[in-house]
Amino acid sequence: MNNNLSGLLGQRLISISKLHDETGVSRSTLIGLYYKRADSVNTATLKKICDYLQIPLSELIEYTPDTK
Repeated sequence: MNNNLSGLLGQRLISISKLHDETGVSRSTLIGLYYKRADSVNTATLKKICDYLQIPLSELIEYTPDTK
């Protein structure tokens, strides 16, 4: 799973603190996503971020299945 949170926030000049204040998502969760360290994220959290940024989930998260 790959996410584009850092790119999206950078393009819009939105800080992690502002996103936290506006969405209520914990700073530790946002930092984990921003630096691509998060292994799993609750779907409700992803929905809050997407709703705030007004984007579809596919713009935030990219998933490519593992190849065998």
